Amino acid sequence: MCLAIPARVVSVDSDDMATVALEGIRKPVSTALLEEVAVGDFVLVHVGYALHKLSEEEAERTLQLMAEAGVLAEELEEMAGEPVVGTDA
Repeated sequence: MCLAIPARVVSVDSDDMATVALEGIRKPVSTALLEEVAVGDFVLVHVGYALHKLSEEEAERTLQLMAEAGVLAEELEEMAGEPVVGTDA
């Protein structure tokens, strides 16, 4: 489906790149669209780009709504590039 999904920044890398993590999945993303990103920030990720920073509460609320709507597992699969086993959605 390719929705934007919240993820936590776990490392800030060179050349406007960072690594984000969600449910044990780590992915490199571009941070070129954001002014400043730090480890621990939550960002909204879509097709490899961090689009927007958001609070931890907003990220958790969004993930919960995505799970309730039945789209979280699909988005995690897409993020991982493979089926995600054992994700309640």
